[in-house]
Amino acid sequence: MPQALKQSIRKNILSQREQLLPEARATCSADIVERLLQLPECRDAGAVLGYMNFGSEFASELFAARALAEGKRLALPKVNHHTNQLDLYWVEDFENQLAPGLWGIREPVVERCERVGALNEVEFALLPGVAFTRGGARLGYGGGFYDKLLAGSGAGRERPVLVAAAFALQIVEQLPQEATDIKVERIVTEQEAITCTA
Repeated sequence: MPQALKQSIRKNILSQREQLLPEARATCSADIVERLLQLPECRDAGAVLGYMNFGSEFASELFAARALAEGKRLALPKVNHHTNQLDLYWVEDFENQLAPGLWGIREPVVERCERVGALNEVEFALLPGVAFTRGGARLGYGGGFYDKLLAGSGAGRERPVLVAAAFALQIVEQLPQEATDIKVERIVTEQEAITCTA
């Protein structure tokens, strides 16, 4: 039952997100980036994990570009088709170090990037997702890539602060959760920065 419910929520939220006009999406994305950069955890971080957006997602590449401009080290994910997991790479130059990968999402070119040894080398991790609750529950796209990445990072202080950026319409009352799901600690929308309480 939870899978069917997840699919239904995904479909509904993605449909709403698709209906945002490009101008509104751009304005909201710019507001979200400003809020992200103002988070103390982001300001204090020397190394951050970002991702390249696709489709109607929040324009996370704006955040990635700003992080680099502010002198932070930037890690970006690449889907490893052999392990079906995400590998992380340090990226400094989008033009030369990225190329379209899975689903047309720009990913690091392995031969041109240094691999990140472990997730705990970044202090601030920006995670994508379809829907979120104010308590930090996250519904991804269904591949489980980020759950695997986070599960492999161990618990405690070793893990970076987990932050999601989303449009306000992606915040929902509740989501089906599984034991393996890892919650985010902050959610930033164009309207507010939410500190998640379990």
